[in-house]
Amino acid sequence: MHRVVLTAPDDFEGWRDAARGLAMAGVDPAAIVWQVGDAPGDLFGDAVAPAAPPAGGLAVPRAFIDLARSAILHRDPERFALLYMLLCRLRDRPRLMEDKADPLLRRIDALAKAVRRDVHKMRAFVRFREVAEGEGVRFVAWFEPEHHVVRANAGFFVRRFAAMRWSILTPELSIHWDGGALTQGPGATRQDAPDGDPVEALWKGYYAAIFNPARLKTGAMLSEMPKKYWRNLPEAALIPDLVAGAQRREAAMIATAPKAPAARPANSATAWSAVRDQALRCTRCPLHRDATQTVFGEGPLDASLFFIGEQPGDQEDLAGRPFVGPAGQLFDQALAEAGVDRARAYVTNAVKHFKYAQRGKRRIHQTPDAGEVQACHWWLAQELDIIRPRLLVALGATAARAMLGKPVTISRTRGQAIALESGAEGWVTVHPSYLLRLPDPVQAAEERMRFVAELRMIGERARALA
Repeated sequence: MHRVVLTAPDDFEGWRDAARGLAMAGVDPAAIVWQVGDAPGDLFGDAVAPAAPPAGGLAVPRAFIDLARSAILHRDPERFALLYMLLCRLRDRPRLMEDKADPLLRRIDALAKAVRRDVHKMRAFVRFREVAEGEGVRFVAWFEPEHHVVRANAGFFVRRFAAMRWSILTPELSIHWDGGALTQGPGATRQDAPDGDPVEALWKGYYAAIFNPARLKTGAMLSEMPKKYWRNLPEAALIPDLVAGAQRREAAMIATAPKAPAARPANSATAWSAVRDQALRCTRCPLHRDATQTVFGEGPLDASLFFIGEQPGDQEDLAGRPFVGPAGQLFDQALAEAGVDRARAYVTNAVKHFKYAQRGKRRIHQTPDAGEVQACHWWLAQELDIIRPRLLVALGATAARAMLGKPVTISRTRGQAIALESGAEGWVTVHPSYLLRLPDPVQAAEERMRFVAELRMIGERARALA
């Protein structure tokens, strides 16, 4: 009897080296006891320490390696033996990995799928909370994984939150990132993690605001977010009341749905081209004197979704197209993540000329004043009259003012459907450039996530109204 002692429950390298050597020596799977650390094992077996594989190696399909890396993270105590059995069978059946009906392969594949789900749950349900330390601020999270996925998942969190100091505590072990090095510590308890911080009130308000009762599927929600994770999610405390009031809120949404706007003119293409040509020679306000050119809107003239930005930036002024600079690139990425096709939306700005202050060779953006917004509103009104969108989205305060005809506070109006006089539905959110200016990476990540969620909800609403 052979006893293999592995250093950790997720010790893939140790298992691989020992298994390769044993397989090449022809050791029968039934003659091996796999043990992790000081766990009880066969006291009379011969210990086999994981070692470098013998010269010559053992060729196996890449699919087996990928499967083993995942399955070995499962908590099933038989995983090491099952993988070794599969390895031995691959010597006689090199194409075994293609036989999806094989019982052993199916069992191991089920282990790997469970591990991949747990990896996803950890990435989705870890919630950091701010904690003051002597060296500054650290963000601490508590999570209870089903399998041994913490070390395997560490790289994701390092890449995702590279600029902040954080710790993830779990019952089995803890990982810590100081901005330059990742370290491991012993397991912890739920009491070792903080209960909350000031950001949670904002997050709960946001979660309640974007909860869409018309798309509520309780079974699907519980499948993706089982109740076992709720106690670690601040927003989960709101779910019972939100679910209970879903039918009432859905009825209210239907009752307040906007009326259909008037039909588009038959000659919309000719009318739009004529308006754009006039706008290229616009002198309605002094901004035309310093700008390179008028930046008119673009997109399909039958678009049901209409985005309004503030004004062109430096790169838009040079290119003559809206949203092509850094903010535009972030906007495109967020739309793609939200499942909204920019090519099917019309995109324009409240002000068509670039307003800036010269600083050496750089042109620094300046916010348009109320007079400049009003002077340029004539062009925006022409675009709206030609396109007749069902849903308008104002990106930022200047765009919101142009859409609603009055100044508004973004924090008070974002995430709410607004009935417009035209019969269309209006929405207000932040401008993508706001996300680029946030210095705190944690806040930037949270705000970007909120922006994408709003765009996803807006896209769904636009499809419902079309």
